[in-house]
Amino acid sequence: MAEQETRNQRESRKRREAARRRRERQLRVRMTILAVFVILAGAIAFTALRIHLRNVREQEAAAAASRQIAEEQAAAEASRKAADEAAAAEASRKAAEEAAAAEASRKAAEEAAAAEASRKAAEEAAAAEASRKAAEEAAAENQNAEAARIDYSFKVPDSVAEIPEEVGSSYALLVDVDSGTVVAGRDYDTQMNPASMTKILTLLVAVENIDLSKLDTDTAEITQEISNYVWQNQMSQVGWQIGDTPTIRSLLYGTILPSGADAAQALAIYTAGSEEAFVDLMNKKLEELGISDTAHFTNAVGAFDEDHYCTVLDMATILRAAIDNDLCREVLSCHYYEVPPSGGEESEAIGISNWFLRRIEDKDTHGEVVCAKTGYVGEAGFCAASYQESDGGGRYICVTADGAGIWPCIYDHCEIYTAFT
Repeated sequence: MAEQETRNQRESRKRREAARRRRERQLRVRMTILAVFVILAGAIAFTALRIHLRNVREQEAAAAASRQIAEEQAAAEASRKAADEAAAAEASRKAAEEAAAAEASRKAAEEAAAAEASRKAAEEAAAAEASRKAAEEAAAENQNAEAARIDYSFKVPDSVAEIPEEVGSSYALLVDVDSGTVVAGRDYDTQMNPASMTKILTLLVAVENIDLSKLDTDTAEITQEISNYVWQNQMSQVGWQIGDTPTIRSLLYGTILPSGADAAQALAIYTAGSEEAFVDLMNKKLEELGISDTAHFTNAVGAFDEDHYCTVLDMATILRAAIDNDLCREVLSCHYYEVPPSGGEESEAIGISNWFLRRIEDKDTHGEVVCAKTGYVGEAGFCAASYQESDGGGRYICVTADGAGIWPCIYDHCEIYTAFT
């Protein structure tokens, strides 16, 4: 009985196991059929999409071909119309030219007659104008000759006061402008290099030889050669770029306030055509001032040269002539000037200052230092020439050279002015 029950249990388990395996086989078959169906469906969808895309491309190509044909037909029609219009315009132009030629021929005859009458009148007017200008030029020459005869030199009295020991400059001088005499001095008649004090004469010669009515209309170019010269010699400059075209007024202020070698060279070339020709005018001016025996210049910027020299007394004479010229005095007395833009759209104004005037303006000099110009090269030390109007109503010029620095140079001028004015 127990064995029978055990067999029955085993057979029951076998039947359940067989049933389980049948279900698993059926499930695998169904999954396989489902996978095949999915794959077939994807393939059918992909094929349908490819067919659709191919149809779209074919439709677009057909539309493009149709559009191109339409454009070519329109272009051909436009070309035909343009040719017709050109032919019509050419015919109209020829007709107009023929009419214009006839009209021009008639006018030419009339104008020729009028021109002949105008020419005769112009010749008569030109002759009258030439006569007037000749008279004016003769008067101007007489006036210039008279101006050249003005004696700007200073007399040296039998007794000249010594410069105080506190003054460190090797060369020093104070002159009384009103009496035209030397007040005090130290080696004032010894030749030395004037450095950028030279530019006082550069300013004076330029102002006397240019058309002052064109100060704000004429310009001069800052060339590569000018820029190279300034950089190679490590000289002061206004700050223009190569190709900038500042006005002549800007060159005047740029020469003096920042002691711009670029401005001085451009000014010399504008005035005389070259720096060499301008130097000839400078030395001619030294002759007019009566100081050519002790003064001779070789350049317009104050660069060191053994043949570029003068005495501090000569420089006082030059400054005296400069302050007697209204425009030179205006430039030499300017504390700050804004140079207008002179390059492209990105060009900006440049602020320049006369730092000697700005540094000495709050110092006690027994008066007001109105005009000044500094100078420096290694061989000449720190130099300066200044003009003072004293509290007592006197007018004085102080010139120093071979100073120890810009501030010692300023204090030398203060010391000299306070000692004698």
